[in-house]
Amino acid sequence: MKIIYEPRFINSFNNIWDYIAQDNKNRANQFKKGIKKLIEDIHHMPYKCRKSIYFDDDNIRDLIYKGYKVDEEKSIITVLGIKKYKAEL
Repeated sequence: MKIIYEPRFINSFNNIWDYIAQDNKNRANQFKKGIKKLIEDIHHMPYKCRKSIYFDDDNIRDLIYKGYKVDEEKSIITVLGIKKYKAEL
């Protein structure tokens, strides 16, 4: 499956990386490598994650801090965005 990154994901990701890098560039780079690995591993099992809580579409899944859309007909995974999840107690 081909992986495509939406511009809003790229913009948000760059903003998060910049924010982390202000404090620690090594940690920002570890964050970047971790996200990249998780996204690249999606194509092995694109439906392994839960259905998105943000979209009413069974093809859109939530992966920790990432959302992606699976389009089987075109063999494409589109990374839609990145969002910091704030757990409510």
